[in-house]
Amino acid sequence: VQLQASGGGAVQTGGSLRLSCAVSTYTFDRHAMAWFRQAPGKEREFVAAISWSGGRTDYADAVKDRFTISRDNGANMLYLQMSSLRAEDTAVYYCAASWGMIMYIAAADYKYWGQGTLVTVSS
Repeated sequence: VQLQASGGGAVQTGGSLRLSCAVSTYTFDRHAMAWFRQAPGKEREFVAAISWSGGRTDYADAVKDRFTISRDNGANMLYLQMSSLRAEDTAVYYCAASWGMIMYIAAADYKYWGQGTLVTVSS
């Protein structure tokens, strides 16, 4: 399983970005997926997760009501729509695929990782 994240960039406070993650596998719909982020000098943290079908989602409190995770199983794509961005959202964002179909929030429960895409939010 290979993951390729894209869509990062520089945006002003209050702006929006959409991250994408292309997943190369025949079993995409057998994996729960998630986004994590890591800010400079900080640990990697959970952002959002989505079940294998897309029917269930979970969000970190810091991004709830501002970010939306979604997936297209027909296209093997994972997305993160980010709005009302804040300076504290600045980080490298990673997409990840779980070991199976169960949705988790701990990084250790995700087996496959993309290379990360940098999001910089400034005023």
